[in-house]
Amino acid sequence: MNGPSYFEIQADDTNRAIHFYKEIFGWNFAKVEGLPVEYWRIETTGSPGGLLKRPVPSPPPQSGTNAFVCSMEVSDFESTAHKVIALGGKIALPKFAVPGVCWQGYFIDTEGNTFGLFQPDPGAK
Repeated sequence: MNGPSYFEIQADDTNRAIHFYKEIFGWNFAKVEGLPVEYWRIETTGSPGGLLKRPVPSPPPQSGTNAFVCSMEVSDFESTAHKVIALGGKIALPKFAVPGVCWQGYFIDTEGNTFGLFQPDPGAK
């Protein structure tokens, strides 16, 4: 019970962020009414999450991450990375091997948030 069970993504433009993540991962979003901030529930095939309107300015570029970065497991790193770039994301740290475990890489979404992708592969070198 000590593992991650919920995640949240902050966005300057929630519609743009919803489009980005829906197109890449196929997530579904449902707006939650009655909260003091614009908030959307995220349904995934794994842990659920939330998307909220960023309540304060994000740190300036090249400042490093002031957050808890989540990585999404994918079956095909290359095709998913291609979708990320095609939808306006940027590479933060190119694909690299975690030997004997997976292929890992980090990206920046359309809202300036860092997230990771990993493809399990016991043969990664």
